[in-house]
Parts: sequence; C-alpha cells; structure tokens
Amino acid sequence: MGECVRVWVDISGSQSRAFALPARLLQTALLLQLPSRNTFPQMAACRRVQLLLLLMSVLISSSVCRDNGNLLGAGNSLQNPIQGGGPIGGNMAPAAAASQPRRATGWKLAEEEACREDLTRLCPKHTWSNNLAVLECLQDKKEESEIAADCNHLLWNYKLNLTTDPKFESVAVEVCKSTISEIKECAEEERGKGYLVSCLVDHRGNITEYQCHQYITKMTTIIFSDYRLICGFMDKCREDINTLRCGSISLGEKDIHSQGEVIACLEKGLVNEAEQQEGRHIIKDECKKAILRVAELSSDDFHLDRYLYFSCREDRERFCENTQAGEGRVYKCLFNHKFEEAMSEKCRDALTTRQKLIAQDYKVSYSLAKACKVDLRKYRCNVDSNLPRAREARLSYLLLCLESAVHRGRTVSGECQGEMLDYRRMLMEDFSLSPEIVLHCRGEIESHCSGLHRKGRTLHCLMRVGRGDKGNLEPMCQQALQTLIQETDPGADYRIDRALNEACESVIQTACKHIRNGDPMILSCLMEHLYTEKMVEDCEHRLLELQYFISRDWKLDPILYRKCQGDAARLCHAHGWNETSEMMPPGAIFSCLYRHAYRTEAQGRRLSRDCKVEVQRILHQRALDVKLDPALQERCMTDLGKWCSEKTEAGQELECLQDHLEDLVTECRDVVGNLTELESEDIQIEALLIRACEPVIQAYCHEVADNQIDTGDLMECLVHNKHQKEMNEKCAVGVTHFQLIQMKDFRFSYKFKMACKEDVLKLCPNIKRKVDVVICLSTTVRNDTLQEVKEQRVSLKCRKQLRVEELEMSEDIRLEPELYESCKQDIGKHCPNVAFGNAQVIECLKENKKQLLPRCHQRVFKLQETEMMDPELDYTLMRVCKQMIKRFCTEADAKNMLQCLKQNKNSELMDPKCKQMITKRQITQNTDYRLNPVLRKACKADIPKFCQSVLNKATDDSELEGQVVSCLKLKYADQVHVSDAPSFPLQRLSPDCEDQIRVILQESALDYRLDPQLQVHCTDEISRLCAEEAAAQEQAGQVEECLKVNLLKIRNDACKKEVLNMLKESKADIFVDPVLHTACALDIKHHCAAIPPGRGRQMSCLMEALGDKRVRLQPECKKRLQDRIDMWSYAAKVAPAEGFSDLAMQVMTPPSNNYMLFMIVPGLCILLLIGLLRGCITKRIYTRTQGQQKMRYLPISS
Repeated sequence: MGECVRVWVDISGSQSRAFALPARLLQTALLLQLPSRNTFPQMAACRRVQLLLLLMSVLISSSVCRDNGNLLGAGNSLQNPIQGGGPIGGNMAPAAAASQPRRATGWKLAEEEACREDLTRLCPKHTWSNNLAVLECLQDKKEESEIAADCNHLLWNYKLNLTTDPKFESVAVEVCKSTISEIKECAEEERGKGYLVSCLVDHRGNITEYQCHQYITKMTTIIFSDYRLICGFMDKCREDINTLRCGSISLGEKDIHSQGEVIACLEKGLVNEAEQQEGRHIIKDECKKAILRVAELSSDDFHLDRYLYFSCREDRERFCENTQAGEGRVYKCLFNHKFEEAMSEKCRDALTTRQKLIAQDYKVSYSLAKACKVDLRKYRCNVDSNLPRAREARLSYLLLCLESAVHRGRTVSGECQGEMLDYRRMLMEDFSLSPEIVLHCRGEIESHCSGLHRKGRTLHCLMRVGRGDKGNLEPMCQQALQTLIQETDPGADYRIDRALNEACESVIQTACKHIRNGDPMILSCLMEHLYTEKMVEDCEHRLLELQYFISRDWKLDPILYRKCQGDAARLCHAHGWNETSEMMPPGAIFSCLYRHAYRTEAQGRRLSRDCKVEVQRILHQRALDVKLDPALQERCMTDLGKWCSEKTEAGQELECLQDHLEDLVTECRDVVGNLTELESEDIQIEALLIRACEPVIQAYCHEVADNQIDTGDLMECLVHNKHQKEMNEKCAVGVTHFQLIQMKDFRFSYKFKMACKEDVLKLCPNIKRKVDVVICLSTTVRNDTLQEVKEQRVSLKCRKQLRVEELEMSEDIRLEPELYESCKQDIGKHCPNVAFGNAQVIECLKENKKQLLPRCHQRVFKLQETEMMDPELDYTLMRVCKQMIKRFCTEADAKNMLQCLKQNKNSELMDPKCKQMITKRQITQNTDYRLNPVLRKACKADIPKFCQSVLNKATDDSELEGQVVSCLKLKYADQVHVSDAPSFPLQRLSPDCEDQIRVILQESALDYRLDPQLQVHCTDEISRLCAEEAAAQEQAGQVEECLKVNLLKIRNDACKKEVLNMLKESKADIFVDPVLHTACALDIKHHCAAIPPGRGRQMSCLMEALGDKRVRLQPECKKRLQDRIDMWSYAAKVAPAEGFSDLAMQVMTPPSNNYMLFMIVPGLCILLLIGLLRGCITKRIYTRTQGQQKMRYLPISS
C-alpha cells in the first residue's frame, strides 16, 4: 500500500499542490476500490489504476465541499441551450442539502437518499461500496427498470464533474505517459479541454500499456452513457438537435436511457440527408463530424452505442451470447443475424442505422478500420488530396481502392480481405445501406420491389427490372446499381451475393463441387450449366440478373481482368480497375478485346493466348442470353420488340435477329452481323448449340473440338455429320439455322471468307449474299473450264472451299434461297409432310416435276442441269450411293461419277437402293439431252443437224420429254437400215454420238421408264395390257416385250407408233432387244462370234443362219426370231404411209433439205423408169429380200 500512497502523493504534489488531504480522505479512497470480481493477475497495477480513478472523485468531492457545499460543483456552470441559460437541475437542491454532511467525508453514491432505493433494488450488495460499480450497474439496467428522476440527476452530475474536471485529464497524463508520447496525435492535443482523453479513446486499439488501456476503457463507458458528457458534442450539435426535434437537453425531461436516442436521432438525420429524403435537414458540417466521431469512438464496444445497446440487449443474448465484447465483435455478430426472423424490429433498425454510418465513414467499423489500416496507408487509399474527406472516408471508396490493389495482383492482408468480404456482403444484402440506390431507385422500388427488403431480394428485383423483365430503370438508378455491383464485386466471390448463394447452393453442390468454395470460377461454372437439367429456376433467374450487370463492365469478371489487363492497356487504352474514361467506357473495352481476339497475324496486333481464351469464355456466356451483350441489347432494343417479342426461350432472340437481318436498323444489323461473323470462326460461342450437339461432337468431331482456336472446322464437321444417328433434333435445327444465316452474307462463313475474300473483291465486287457470291464464283470457274483457259481466275484455295460450300448448299433447299422462294407454294402443295434437310424436299419436287408451277419447274430444271454436269452436287445420289462409289468409282473424276455408276449399275455387287437411284437419274437424263452432258457433248453437231425441228419447239421452262433423244435414236436406226443400200445415200451420226445413242438404246430396252416418249404416249396402254410386267421390281425388257406382243391390241395411235419405232430400233442392234438377245446368246457365240456388234450386223447374221437349213439354232432363239419376223411383217403393213410422211418431213427440214431433195428425187425417178422398162429387176430384188432378210427394205415409221 505504500507504493499506492506514494503514487497518490506524487500526483497530488505535481498537479494539485494546494490540496492537503487528511488521512480520512485516503481511507475513503481505499474504500472506493473496485470489487474483487474486477481484479486481474496484475493486482498491484490494477489497484493503482482503480485508486487513481477513485482518487479523482475524492478530489472533486473536496472541491465541491469548498464551493459552499454545492454537490453540483462544476455542473452549475452548464447552461440550458434551449432555455438560454440558468443552472441545470436546480430542482435537486433538497437532495443535495440532505446529503451534505456525507459529502464532506468519503462520499458514496449508495448512501445518497435519492438513489438508495434504486440501488438496493437493482444492484448487487457487493457493488455498493464502489461508486463506479454503482454507476455502471444503474446506467446499464434495462429500460423497463425505471430509475427515479432525482437519482438520474445525481448520477449525471457526478459523471459530468468527473469528465470535465482538469484532474481527470491529469490522471490520464500520469497513467498513459508513455502511450501519449508514442501517439503523436494525442501528444499534440491541447490540454485542459478534454481532447486528450478523446484522442486516447480513439487510439485505444494501439495502447499497449495495461494500466492506460484499463483506465481508458472504463472512462469510455462513463463518457458514452450520455451525449452531453462527450467533449464538445453538445456545443457543435445544439442547433441541429433542436431543429430535428431530437429531444430536449434540459435535465429531468430525459432519463439516462433516452439520452442515447438523441444521438440515434441525429444519426438518422444524417442518413436522411445522404439519401435526400423528403423533409430532410442539412446538418452542419461540424455536427456531422461530431456524429461520425461519436459513432467511430463507440465502434469498439457495442455498450458505447447506448441506443443500440438498449435496443439490442435481448437480441444480443439470443444470437451472440457467447460473443465476447470488444473490437466490434458484437456488432458483427448482430449484423450477421440482422435478417433473422427472431430479430426484433427495433434492433434491426438500430443496426441498419449503424451500417449506414459505416457506409459514410468506414472508421465507424472498428474491425474494418483496424484490419485494413496498414493496407490503406500502403496503397494510399486515404491520402488522395484531390478528394474531399467525406468521399475519401466512404466505405465504397475504401472497397474500390483495396479491390483495385487485389485485382492488380498486389498483396492485401488476409484479415483485411476478410473484413472487406463481410462488408461487401452487407452492402449486397441491404439496398438501404447505399444512399444512391435509395435516392435514385425510390420509384422503382415502390413500383416493383416493395416488401422484398431482406437478404438482397430488393437488389435482385431491381436487377430484374434493369434487365427489362419487369419494366425499365431510370438511367440514374441503373448507374447506381452498376456502381454498387462494382463496389461489392460479387464476381470475385459469389458468396457476397446472399440471394444468389442461397438460390444456387444445390447447383453448386452438384455441378461445381470440383471448384474451391468462393473461387471466381464458380460463376462461370454456373453459366456453363445454364439451361441444363442441373440448373434450378430460382438460381437461373438470380444468375442472369447478376450477370446482366457484370457483363456491362469487363473489370467485374476478375478472371477476365487478370488475364487481359495488359492487353486492354496495350490495345484498348484501358485505365485502372477503379478508374473510368469517357473516351473508353467499360463496355467498349470488351468490344475492343474481342475485335483483336480474332485478328490474324497479317491484320495486326493480337491478344495474348490466355486473354483470348477468356474473351471466348465471355462470348460463350453472352450467347446464352441476348441481354448479356450490352451493345446488342442497346442497339437492337427496337428490333427485338418489333420482330422477336414472342421469342422468349433461351437463344431464340439472337436467332430471331439473325433471321430478320435484312429488316434490322443499320446499327443493330452491324452488331448482329459482327457477332455472327465471330460465331462463324468460333461456333463454340454458341454454347447452347454446342451443348445440344455434344453426342455428335464426341463421336465425330472431338479432334477439332479440342482445338483451342476454332477456325470454322467444328461447324464444318457438324454439317458433314448432320444426318448421323447421334444427331438429335436440337443440334440438327441449330446447325441448319446457322447454315441458313451464313447464306445472308459470305462473311458469315469463316473458311469461305478467308479462302475467297480476295477473289470476291476482284471478281464479284458489291455482292454480299453468300449464295450470290457462290453463283458468281462458280460461274467464273465453269466458264474458265469450258474455255480451257491456261490460268483459272479463281484461286485454287478458293475453288476448293467453293466446292465445300456448293456441296453444303445442295443438302437443304432453304440454303438456295431463289429455288426455295420460287417453290414455296409447290412445296406446300406436293411435299407438305416432307422434312427439310437431306435434300428430301428437293427430291420430292423432282418427282413431282410435271405438276410444278412454271417458275418452280424452271428452277428445278436448272438445278438438275447443274447436278448432271457435276454429279457430286447431287446430294441424294451421293448419299445413297456413297458405299458404291467407294467400291466402283474411287478413281473416277467427280464430274464422271454418275457415268461410272451407270456402267456398274447391273453388277451383282450393286446396292439395290443405289441402283434404283441411278435409274431415277437415267430417267431424268433421257427426258432432255441438256440433262445428259456426255450425250450433249458427243452429239453437239448432230443435234442441230438432224433434230432442228425439235429444237425449234424447245423452251427454257420445260423439258423436251426425250424428243431429241428419240430423234437421234431413229436416225441411228435409219442409218443402219440403209447402210447396205448404195442407192439410198444418207448422212450419218458422228461416231461419238452414235456410241452414246447405242448405249441409250441398250439401257432403254431393258427399262421402259428410260424412254420418255414411250412413257408419255403409252402410260394407259401399259396399265391396261402390261400391268403385271410394269409392277416387276427388276425391269429387264418385260414391258417392251409385252407391248410388242400386244401390238395389235394397242388402241392409241401414238403409242402404236412408239412400239413400231422400238421394232425398228431393235433391228439396228440385237442388244436393243434384250429378250431376243437373251434367247440367242449361245447362237451368237457359236455362229456370229466373228461379227462385231452394232449397225445390225449380228442381227443379219442370225437371219442368215435362220434361213440356212444347215444351221441349227436354239429352239427359243428360233422361236423369238420368227416372232420378230412376224412383227416386222405386220409393221410393214401398217407403217408405210407414216414412214413416207416422216421421210417427207425430214426432207423438208433444214439443214439437210437441199441435199436430200437433190439426191432422193432424181434417184426415185431413175428407179421408176427402170421399173417400167425391166420388171424383172424388181422381181429379182423382191425374191432376194424374201430369202435373206424378209423385210429389210420395207419402210417403217420413223
């Protein structure tokens, strides 16, 4: 105890030499020690502090005694600011008078009559001997435990005297001597005004001296029990208190509990001013600072915020019972439970007010200010001289500054980042903590989002409105939301967004469980599973709402920012993370990045590989929803409403815009065009399409899909495999849609664009549509080929890609817009149930060609002409005969593919379906010589020479129905008949043409369908006479034989003429009569092996053998030959007139008319004259004819 006495003597000697303290006062001081429950291991030091504290009360008591026994002492100097003066609490004189004698000796609060009853009722007995213990007990009682007004007054004056007496500061100087010297700010404070203690309270987190820390902690509790005890507070805020009607400062009207409400009222006034609420009062700057200073000083222990302490005492016991007071821990605990159902409304309101103060000044949060103090100084987040102090202190500014450091790769302490995470989550949970949201979004909240205050629901509701799902946001509200998203930065950690976290918890646990909790890739993982079976509806909505705002600022995607910040600065003049530029707003940065992402080396500077991968990732995400592409939504808003209002499913809006590309306004068309051009290079941007096509990709395209850089290969692969069994409907529709979009602009086909760009500029300038470009380049290639130029004008790489494009276009009629538009009506009429794709609609139109409207018929004919010239473009033929081509025609040129298949048509190894398809194409070829390029080339000179009359009737709109081929066949037969008759000189077909006609005769003899004229004229007769033969699956000349056998029964003259023509043609070559050839095959081998086929030579050989009794023919051959002779005999009887008529027509037809007249007429005259003079000549000729070839020179109809 001697040490304690010496300390006391030292203090009294240095600070209050005028006082001579008797022994009884020392005894009183010792009696006023704190109870033993507050003792600590450092007992001596603790007692020293306690004794010093209580010694001050004794000194004050002594001074009070000297002042005429007035208990109020220095309190009497305080004037009532409302009433303009006068002593406070003059009504306490009786209580003072009653206790004067006791005050002269060791004065105790417990012995005062005014408080005795309350003390006995509310405080434990062991506290009665200690004034500070009594004070703490009475001022921390629940609000319902009312204390008498006289006791209230007595307690307040005791505290006021304690805090304003200079001796109070003297104790602080002695106890905190070393601490004051260490803290520069406190050492410089002016003495005697109470500022020193306030400074020490402010820096109590840095106080290491145990005695000083205990002293300051206890004195802080005393000060903050009443706002009037806080140094300078009442002087600075008196006017604002009165104006805001926060309560009277006259003692007796407010008890000790309600004094906290005055500060709470001022805090709410400060918040209302920031939110620009109606009826707000502009608080003076010095009062604002004082309010925030009080909040800051009370940030350590929630007991110091008296209003919040009394409002939340029960909630603290309910939610934070085990949370130790100090360092803001109780505040944080209560903040975390703020939206619990059990939380009282009064406490929730008090917590919200404090959070709003933290938003205005981060130092109001003790834990945040302490944890981030070093980092704030390190990154100069509170030293910017260009910013006003109010803005610099804002929580948002602190968050942006430190987040910028984190995103730049700087080191921010883990403790600080943890605090930042807590407060970012706090801002996302409660929109009311952001004054800009409250101010600028008030109307939207009232209209669309009322009643959704808790757990971030209001913010997400506003986001949904911002997306356009529930209306539209005003620009200022939109900007406020965007700013809040940047401040909270939920893209860096999804847990910041509580609404998203709760909605997506199940999805994260299943789809993203492989990613570390809190990793930024969680959001990307959720986007990858958007519109999949793993995604739940609520998560989908919350995710799209957040991504809408993240997509509008490239910096809000932390991975993109980290990988691309260097490229953005180098190529796009981007600034720091929390800096903006009007010249290059955040949305423009990403546009700049993706323009550079798809540049070639020749086009200039490109992105780094890592950055390009991230740009592609973002593009993949944006393709899921048109609203995630800011430029697209902004410029296409009108067109979306006009054309796509009913397209509400995922991905449909962009498809709709692409479908209406020609109808869009210029700005929108440019954006959609650029995006489509990007998709052509990297189809994986179309995430929904890739997801739908996953089975096909895994089966056929995995090699190209694994490439980091796609150059159109994946889409090309999907097109080639569009009809595989793994292809599902969604994938097929998506691939076809992309093909259709590509037809609108050749730039939309990346490989075609890169291969043919220079050729297009040179040969097809001003042509944009892909189909027109393909036609232009194809025409150029064809002309150069026909003219056999030395150097093709179209480059080799372009010709190769042009072939790919032509093959793709042949698969679906919609890929040839002119054909499709011309035949829409016919498709609806003749092919209503035929699916597009696989060239099925085109094949249907070909089969119904005779019933088509003229415009469509003409287009189909032109298509067939192109396909016959280049069979590889015949999609159906190439598909059906794919395996047969590999078997028989691997070495054949693409343009001779059909010719090769025809030559192998009757092979035993030929696939029946392919054989049937070949027959179809042969039928088509025989309808018009223009559809048979081989015949057309071989008979180029013969057709106008012998068939000009047919050509004169021809039009571009319709086929000639085989008339030219029939003309050439008859010419071939005629030249055989007269080949051995020198008196009948006749022009012959060219050898090449003759060879082609022989092939056609042989083919049509086996299948009547290959003879168009027979089909046209004999359809009814075949149905009547030869139905069974026509129904045979394999045609081998049965129908022709049936018609020949039933020649007498044929009623239709035109059909009878065609049958007679067949008989005439069969004499030209035995191969033209398959039945006879089959019957006489052995005889030909035995008796006519040395005679070459053609020109009737083998037929003549068989006739001679039939007349030669030394030769024995096979019975079947003999019978068939005799039948033919009878048929020819009948034909001679019924056909002469027609034969001469035909001959006359041929004679009158140029260009052979002059020659025929010159040769035939004189010859006939000579024959007639000789016949008159010598009848025996005619007789001899007739006899020889009967003996050798009975009807060889009889005229048969041509």
